[in-house]
Amino acid sequence: MSRAKVVRRTITAILAVIVAVYGGVWIYATFINDAPEALTTEDLSDALETPSNSGNAPETTTVASEQLPQQWTITEGSEVGYRVAEVLLGVNTEGVGRTSDVTGSITLDGTTLTEASFIVDVASIRSDDGRRDGQFRGRIMQAEQFPTAEFTLSAPVELDVSAIDGAVVDIEIAGDLTMHGVTQPVTAQVSAQVEGGRIGLVGSIHVTFTDFDILDPSLAAVKVEPDGLIEFLLVLSR
Repeated sequence: MSRAKVVRRTITAILAVIVAVYGGVWIYATFINDAPEALTTEDLSDALETPSNSGNAPETTTVASEQLPQQWTITEGSEVGYRVAEVLLGVNTEGVGRTSDVTGSITLDGTTLTEASFIVDVASIRSDDGRRDGQFRGRIMQAEQFPTAEFTLSAPVELDVSAIDGAVVDIEIAGDLTMHGVTQPVTAQVSAQVEGGRIGLVGSIHVTFTDFDILDPSLAAVKVEPDGLIEFLLVLSR
């Protein structure tokens, strides 16, 4: 076989490998990557419509009550996680991880949110890829050293929610987010809803990783954007 034919076949083989690799990445990003969609008010309504296992939720909810203040505690149906944009070998995709291991409560004085605190078990957050989860728990979030993340309300917020079930209001909540051992002020965009004896909150918090001393999550084949979202859906009952 001539040298020219050997060179042509070698180049053809290399190109075939490149096409196969990028084709596989594209297929994964387009069809296999099982990242869930962003949480919405529709998800919140579905969670609130699911019967509570507590067995003590009233059929209707009066947010504005003479018995003040009211404390509401996170219950089943709640989830918290992250969403980040990734570029896998030149193909745009997303990394999404979530957990239901979240605790906390809010306090309402009439229709004013006066206190709120939520704690998440960082190591329990899972995505659709175990390799990503390993990097998240270890190199990125150092979950053994910083096992939890916490949000605490920093200023009262008027919910303006009536006693009518199904009422929805969009609000902005200011608080302090502690993550990776660092506390920073943040703003959460939230939709609140009253339904079936419970209150639901769904929304997101935009974060920049370096603000929390989190190293660049990128790897050789995966570029991760320097910021992302913390997404949450919280169901609370009395």
